[in-house]
This record gives sequence, structure tokens and C-alpha cells, in this order.
Amino acid sequence: MKISLSWLKDFLDLHENAEEIGNLLTRSGLEVEGIEEYEQVKGNLQGVVIGHVVDCQPHPNADKLSITRVDIGDGELKPIVCGAPNVAQGQKVLVATTGTTLYPANNEPFTIKKAKIRGEVSEGMICAEDELGLGESHDGILVLDTDLPIGTPASDYLKLSTDLILEIGLTPNRADAASHMGVARDLKALYKKELSMPALSAFKTDKIDRPVEVTVENTEACPRYSGLTIRGLSVKDSPSWLQNRLKAIGLSPINNVVDITNYVLHELGQPLHAFDADKIKGNKVIVKTLPQNTIFTSLDEKERKLSAQDLMICDAEEGMCIAGVFGGIHSGVSESTTSIFLESAYFSADYIRRTSMLHGLKTDASFRFERGTDPNMTVFALKRAALLIVEIAGGEICSEISDIYPKPIADHRIQAKYKNIDRLIGKKIERNQILEILQWLDIKIEKQSEEGFSAVVPPYRVDITREADLIEEILRIYGYDNIELSDRLASDYLANFPEKDAHKSRLRFSELLAANGFYEIYTNSLTREGFSEKIGSFSPEADVKILNKLSEELGVMRQSLVFTGLDVVAYNINRKQKDLKLFEFGRVYSMKGKGVYREKDMLAIWLTGLTEPSNWINPERKTQFHDIYTAAFKIVDKFVGDDYESVPFQDGVFQYGLEIRINGKTYVRLGRLRKEVCRLAEIEQEVFYAEVDFQALLEDIRKTFTFKEISRFPEVYRDLSLVIEKSVTFEQIKDITRKKEFRLLQKVNVFDYYEGENIGYDKKAYALTFTLQDEDKTLTDKTIDKTMHQLMQTFERELGATIRK
Repeated sequence: MKISLSWLKDFLDLHENAEEIGNLLTRSGLEVEGIEEYEQVKGNLQGVVIGHVVDCQPHPNADKLSITRVDIGDGELKPIVCGAPNVAQGQKVLVATTGTTLYPANNEPFTIKKAKIRGEVSEGMICAEDELGLGESHDGILVLDTDLPIGTPASDYLKLSTDLILEIGLTPNRADAASHMGVARDLKALYKKELSMPALSAFKTDKIDRPVEVTVENTEACPRYSGLTIRGLSVKDSPSWLQNRLKAIGLSPINNVVDITNYVLHELGQPLHAFDADKIKGNKVIVKTLPQNTIFTSLDEKERKLSAQDLMICDAEEGMCIAGVFGGIHSGVSESTTSIFLESAYFSADYIRRTSMLHGLKTDASFRFERGTDPNMTVFALKRAALLIVEIAGGEICSEISDIYPKPIADHRIQAKYKNIDRLIGKKIERNQILEILQWLDIKIEKQSEEGFSAVVPPYRVDITREADLIEEILRIYGYDNIELSDRLASDYLANFPEKDAHKSRLRFSELLAANGFYEIYTNSLTREGFSEKIGSFSPEADVKILNKLSEELGVMRQSLVFTGLDVVAYNINRKQKDLKLFEFGRVYSMKGKGVYREKDMLAIWLTGLTEPSNWINPERKTQFHDIYTAAFKIVDKFVGDDYESVPFQDGVFQYGLEIRINGKTYVRLGRLRKEVCRLAEIEQEVFYAEVDFQALLEDIRKTFTFKEISRFPEVYRDLSLVIEKSVTFEQIKDITRKKEFRLLQKVNVFDYYEGENIGYDKKAYALTFTLQDEDKTLTDKTIDKTMHQLMQTFERELGATIRK
């Protein structure tokens, strides 16, 4: 939220600088995230001065140029070559001196330099309107009618405004501070200065002329509705002071009537809406809900199906506006408008929030209504806006204020005890100071006693509902920095921390992958709808669709990290970065049944291109399946254990792959991505991918590690060659070695692999190395041979293997 310092000064007599004010607001809970300078004209025309054209002669080498000598008040006449057709001797003009940077209306900025133009020296530039950024006209130079002395800065002549803008990170609970007056109220309490409110004494009804009849049918959704009619106004551009105020806080001026409603909203925090009174059918305004699926065309020309819970502002025949959220296309103010009905209402936060979310509409008005506005501000803001409209747009107030407020919202009372204030703050504050702070915050005090008091809180403070909230108000104005810390200060935890910390585990995983040459990426959780439709492993019905999507490219939540990760791979490949080792922690989303949403934390790994840059020692080698397997294996082995099984699989994502399981639970799926999947991201080279169920891994992560002494007895190695069916997997071979009768077998490893006509096209050959060791004694040849003989018999019996001897 942007707050103008000069605007704040309309409410308070502030002489402190912006940094001091910003620091004080931050310490009191309204965090000022930054302070920036606003300039009505960029650069504030620094270096541009009023000059007097003393002499003007035709350029000897150019028909359309003139050579002038200009007095800019520094005691010398400056030669300036000018191409404007209207330049003449005796004129007062605006001169950009040498070294000045100008910011033209529709062009890039440029700096004035001493130069030769067609052989003649030029030391400056006589400026046109567009060259100064004051407008878009380039018909000729600006000729001034002024008595100001030569050399006067252009900013003084044009009375350009500058301002300092405080960027406040407003928290959701502080709806009362969502305006300049709201921020000023905090400063009032902090500085103990009285607030100066806009004067309304000039407000009066000029005459009664066709007043609009107002009816509120749904008083739950609209507890208070105020309005009046103004006729005979003229819609045009706002005066410069009003435009500058809005531009300073990031708003674009539209026309004088709409600008005033926006001005009052940001001044007082009360949203307003202006209807073209001549378009209100039946001369009636009715606040009500409409039947389910009623079609309404909003100001952005979109047809919207209304919910039966959407509060509408209607005329005698149809809806004109989605109350507190968005206007309609037919009832708004236009250049031809001469009469308006001005609305100022207090709407239920629940109704506005529900409607805003349903239609995906976020406006300045809905931002405030859904957090809670001040029910006692509607009439004040209405009068303020009406006076400004009559002053700026003309016209007359042609009705009494229609104010429907059947059940006034009362102040709420909170009982506070001094002992609780002292306990929560950690310091005893003088009782009179406590009461003074609350009174500066417009919180009245009743029923005072030695034990405590009753605080009367105004309705606009929706964040103060209990004693603790009241104490927080006292503390933030008193100053958190004013609470001294005791030398014996200690702290304790009110909760037990989990043994398996997800954040720490994630860091450990990241460090392991980074140490192996991987780079972490972070992608958007939104992706294209087309992915799930074109990949058989995912169902489009499981997509979590975004109602208010930013674009067609960001229409659904990702069902897998593979979607957004491939976009990153493609982005890098397109920029000649083809050798990639990437990983990402992220969440995936899916929908099961109607309204049942699922989220899961995953870890994804991508490998593509070369394993590492080739050099004279390491020849070029493309990434292979075993590289992605090794990366996944390191994670499982380090954090869960090596007692796992690998199960081959393939699906709509993977051309081929493995699932790593422990006790039947799948932790990792890895393999080579199908070409058609890669082509969805326009990738032609091979991509290997692993998807780790981080959530499942975290549940079973090892908390402790067991260390044992290295055996004093040597390991023994034996090699064996098996010819087996192609369908037999290495995992089946490992399963056999895990049997109890082969307890001496410590490891098994493949050191060669063969397929060919010499052994049959349906066969393959594994050359295996077996590591044997007894931790209690040295193995004898007899024991080794017995174990190997049993192993060969088992391979022949269970796998149909042929032992090559």
C-alpha cells in the first residue's frame, strides 16, 4: 500500500522527515518496506531554466534551422541551434542547459551536450512540450508569458510537485490502516498530535430534483447504505493536483468523478461508487441478491454467472453493480454523464469476500470491504466526495442523503486488567500512560478501578476483539524497543519439535545432490492443461484448475514436477546449455472426486546431455540410465538404507525405468523419459528423470546409524559367468544371495554383460564378482568352494541358468 507523505500532512502537522516517520511506523506494526520519491515530471526538470532569446538568425548551412543567442542568467549568452519554426527574438523560453538529462513523453531519455550542428556551436536546447515530458505536442517550442527572472528553474515556473511515498506492507488484520487517514490515526497516537479532518461545513442540499429511491432488501449483507444525487455536472479530466495525488500512489486518472471516488477511498478508506443517474431504470436503487446463474455483464465486458449469494446493486429492472466488488458495463459514469447517484455503503465482509473469490475479482474496494470498513464513515465520506464533485465537476446536490441503517453497529467493550497488561508486556507501565495511549487511539475508557477498566472500541477496529489485542495496542504505541531485557531473561519452547525435521532433511538432501554436481531449480506450481491431456499416466479430471488464471499457459496446478522441470530444461537447451544436472523440491497437486484435493511433497532429478565436459583425460560420454540410478541410489542408501529392491516398469511418462522399493513401499521412480513427453517441451535430446516421494522418504528416514569395526579377516573374491533368460533381472540374482545359507556373501557386482547370437537371441550373459567374508575367522578354500557350489546349484534350479566354466 502506497502512502503519500504530503497527503498525510493534510491530516497531521508533521515536520519529521520521511525516514523517521517510516521507522516509527515500522516499530509500531505498520512496516514501511521502502520510501521512494515521486516526481510529477521525471527528473523534475533539473537543469531546465527560463531563458531569453536575445538574438535569432537563420542558420547559414540549413534552411530549417536558426542560430539563437540565449540569456539564461549566468552572465553569458549561449549559442543554441534551434529547429522550431516559431522561435523568435525577444521570447522567453525553457532552456535545457548542457549536462541536463531530459525524459521525453514517448522516447528514451537523453542528455544535452555541447555540439556542432551543421558547423555551428550549440550549447543547450530550447524545448518543446514533449521534449520536457509535459505533454505530447511537438508543434513548436514553449513560449512563456511570465515576469519571473531569467534563470528561474522550470520546476518553479511550472510549480511541479514532488512527494515521498511510503510503501507499507499492510497485514490483513489492519484494515483500519488501509487509507491515509488510517495511517494518520496511528501517527496521531505516536506523536500525540491532533488529527485534522476534511471540512464538511459547506455541505448542503441545493434543491430536491428527482431523488433516487433506495431500498435494502438484504440487510445482513448490507447493514448500512447511504447515497445522494448530484445533477448538472460535467465529466472531464481532473485538475492537475488531483491527478498528481493519484499518480503518486500508483493510480491512473480516469475522469473527475471516478478520480474523486478513488481519492476519497484512499483518503478515508471508504469505497464509493458513482452511477449514471439517468441510466437507473425506474429511478430506484435496490440492494439485493439475484437468482442463481443470473447473467451480469461487468465493467470489463465479461458475462458472469451470479451466485445466489452475490449481493447486487440493482435498479427497477436489472443488476447494475456487484456490490463492493465491481461495476457494471451499462451503469457507469461516461463523458456524456450529467447526473450521478453516489453510493457509500457498509457491506458484510463475508459476502464481499465470497463474491470476490468466486469471480476472481480483486479491486481496491473489495480489498477493504472483505477486511472490514467503518460503518460510521459512510455519510462522512459521502459528503466529502459530494463537495469535491460539486467543486471540480460542477452541478448541484439534488437530494437529501438517503441513509438506511436499521440496526446501528455499536462499539464493543473489552474488560482489561492491569495485572494481565503487566504480565503480557513484561513491564509495569504507568496506569495513566496506559489510559492516555488508548485515548489517543480513539478507544474510550469506562468503569475504571484499581484492578482495571472497560475499553470501548470503535467498530472500525475489527482487529481488537479481546484483552490480548488491547494489550498489543498499548505495547505497539508504547514501543517494543522501550521494553528492557533482563540479564536473567530466558526462553523455553511451548511445543515439542519433531524428531524428523522436514526442512533439515531437505537441506541434507540438497547438500548431497549439490556435492555431486547438481543445481537446484525452483519452478512455478502452475502449468499448462495440455500436459495431463497428452500424457497417458495423468488424468485431466485430476487437474486442479485455477479459476482466475493469469494465462492459458498457467491454467492448472501441476500433477508432477516433470511438467515444469522440462520447461527449465528446454529453456537452457535453447540457450546452448545442453549438459544439465538439475533437482527441485516441490509440491504436486491432484483432485480425487468432487472437491477432494491432494498435495504431496516430491523431489525431482533431471539429467541430460554429457555427464561432464570432455577433456584429454575424460572422453566425451553421454548421460545414461545408470547415472540417474546412481543419483537416486545415493539418496535412498544414505537416508533410508540399502535393503531395497528394484522393479522394472514403464508407463506414459517413462520409456523404461525402475521403481526402488523397501518393504513394498515405492520411494523412487526413475528412468528415461519418453520422446513424446520431451517433445511437449520441444526437447529432442534424451532426458533421464527421477521422482522421489520426499514425503514417504521423510517418514522412514533413519534417525540413527550403526557403526561396526572393520573385520580383521580378509575378503575373498570369486567370479562367475551365468547365461540366463533375458527376462531374469539382476534383482532376482541379488534376492538369492540374500538367503540365509549364503550369509558369507557380502556383495555381488556385475563387471560384464553380453548379448549375441553365440548364446541365443533370447539369452543374456552376466559376469559377476562375489565378495565373501566371515567376520569371525579366515575363510578356507573348502568353505569358499562349498558356498559357490551351492550358489551355482541355486542359480540353475531357480533361474534356469547355465554356468559357463
